[in-house]
Amino acid sequence: MRQSLDSATQEALAARLRFYRDLGLHEFYRRPVDPALLADAPSMPSQAEPSVVPARQAQPINMPIPDTLEDQPIPPRTTFPEPPGVGAAVAPAEREKALRILREEIGDCTRCALHTGRNKLVFADGDPNARLMFVGEGPGADEDAQGLPFVGRAGQLLNNMIAAMGLKREEVYIANVVKCRPPGNRTPEPDEANTCTPFLFRQIDVVRPQVLVALGATAATYLLGQRQPLAGLRGRVHAFRGSQLIVTYHPAYLLRDPRQKKEAWADLQIAMRELGLKAPARD
Repeated sequence: MRQSLDSATQEALAARLRFYRDLGLHEFYRRPVDPALLADAPSMPSQAEPSVVPARQAQPINMPIPDTLEDQPIPPRTTFPEPPGVGAAVAPAEREKALRILREEIGDCTRCALHTGRNKLVFADGDPNARLMFVGEGPGADEDAQGLPFVGRAGQLLNNMIAAMGLKREEVYIANVVKCRPPGNRTPEPDEANTCTPFLFRQIDVVRPQVLVALGATAATYLLGQRQPLAGLRGRVHAFRGSQLIVTYHPAYLLRDPRQKKEAWADLQIAMRELGLKAPARD
């Protein structure tokens, strides 16, 4: 019988799991966990800081990670439905209209449980004819409030990353795996992500970006339809629905560990090479 964890312990464990998930260390999820070690767990949420865990007496428990953990990463048993076939090409002049029709089709979506806690559905932002498209995990609190992707602190960093490539935000297209904010910014559950990704694939088919950048492990997992450590997906170009797919860290993770910005810049330089871009000169 598995011993249940209190909510504070679950939050701390969730934070540590997010940290190791972002690093791509998936084997960590199957290791025994001692809740007594979690009082000083690193705060690693997607957008917002978790509650502080109060100090408490150590109670060593050697147990597997419970299936009921709210912020459990994508489980090994996850199956990925067959993605829809690549849609017919849409003329550049018709892409904005095609995306508007798709947004209307999604409507006031109630297809999965995420709709119960959302404020605004976050469809996308940017140029329908963009050569470069970014895909993140899901909306955070700021995105849920404004109805636009990447407008919080992580969004500000993404804007800086785009500028470093010599582009403006208005010149790229930005979307997420899920279009409604998961409770507490947790990782989307497989059924939630699998419900929403067909719409994401159709967005990609309309925009037809030359280069697609997956921001973080969740985006990479659901775009490629396979679970692999992030380290194994970075540093190379993947063929995906007629685009060149490049995997890098999520900006929210870079805010938590700025040391990885150098690695993320190396990934973006691969994208720039595919696009024929040169970094702007610094003053």
